[in-house]
Amino acid sequence: MNVNPKPGRGPQRGKGAPRPRGPRRTQEERSEGTRQALMNAARRLFTERGYDAVGTEEIVRAAGVTRGALYHHFGGKAELLEAVYERLEAESTERVARVVLGSELESPLEAMKAGAEAFLDECAEPELQRIVLHDAPAVLGWDRWREIAAANGLGLIEASLAAAIEAGEIRPLPVKQAAHLLLGALDEAAMLIARAPARRAEVSAVLLALLDGFALRGAV
Repeated sequence: MNVNPKPGRGPQRGKGAPRPRGPRRTQEERSEGTRQALMNAARRLFTERGYDAVGTEEIVRAAGVTRGALYHHFGGKAELLEAVYERLEAESTERVARVVLGSELESPLEAMKAGAEAFLDECAEPELQRIVLHDAPAVLGWDRWREIAAANGLGLIEASLAAAIEAGEIRPLPVKQAAHLLLGALDEAAMLIARAPARRAEVSAVLLALLDGFALRGAV
């Protein structure tokens, strides 16, 4: 007896046949996803309550991963804070750089001043106040905190100074040394604002006066 499939129907899949799936994530992609989930959870929790008030169990629960994943990727809570701090510094520096480098001002010195104001605006953000200016220096230590800050912002300061010197707006000072001193001034300005936000206008005025102090006579 000849049995043919019913018209319009294709071959039937057996119950045990696998269903087609989308492309699988690689191990590297899964690992990076876990890392990002931990950083995002820690960033939110540290901002809301501070490093000391947040436990590792809460972080892994919020990230939807295991406790072992935290120690595999970061080694502990302090290393996780460092990673979050590095990301915040990188993001903040990128925003300030857009102000400095994308400024429509023809004067490199005025662009530096706009960048300084943008930096102070960044320091008023809750994430930066809590994690960058409070928790990171306390947990990582001053040297490591400054090292990460310099790795992100020092190049921008050096480039801005070099442009202003080339334009004849500021004295031909040693760029690297001047950049380190300006970075220190910016860090201190950030700490002052973190401790006393109401002093923002005063801190800004002093910082801008400091930049004007680099200017050649008649360039301000």
